[in-house]
Amino acid sequence: MSALPQPPSLHRVPMHLAHLPAVLSIEHAVYPFPWSHGNFVDSLIAGHSAQVLRAADGTLAAYSVAMSGVQEMHLLNLTVAPPWQRRGHACALLDALVAQCRRERSEALWLEVRTSNQRARDVYTRYGFKDAGLRRGYYPAAHGQREDACVMRLAIEGAAS
Repeated sequence: MSALPQPPSLHRVPMHLAHLPAVLSIEHAVYPFPWSHGNFVDSLIAGHSAQVLRAADGTLAAYSVAMSGVQEMHLLNLTVAPPWQRRGHACALLDALVAQCRRERSEALWLEVRTSNQRARDVYTRYGFKDAGLRRGYYPAAHGQREDACVMRLAIEGAAS
């Protein structure tokens, strides 16, 4: 038996408007150019797949937003709160998205990630995503500059029928 305290179990639930204050707090803690309240509201209104990982006490640990398309899904945002990072929560959200892709018969899961965000790129690569291209000047950057995005693709096994 381990003497180390066990982390609280997390539950994945659909994101609702009531989650947005906590989601925005995480978003602002993690990103220099965070999504706005309006970006999240628009995603929820549009019916995008939006999930949160939350502890029993209501604390939000992570969230994702993805948009379904014709035989594909596009991951728009996946964020883990700093105290919850490096515990496999990003992979848990990716697992749920891949399961959704299979149910919807999506053949691929796509995403963009800042070229400078090597930590996230490593997570996605370990998960099985492959580099698929580059979007020049995709993200805002400091001092009015723009940063390129690495486009990554995950082939969904067993999706086609």
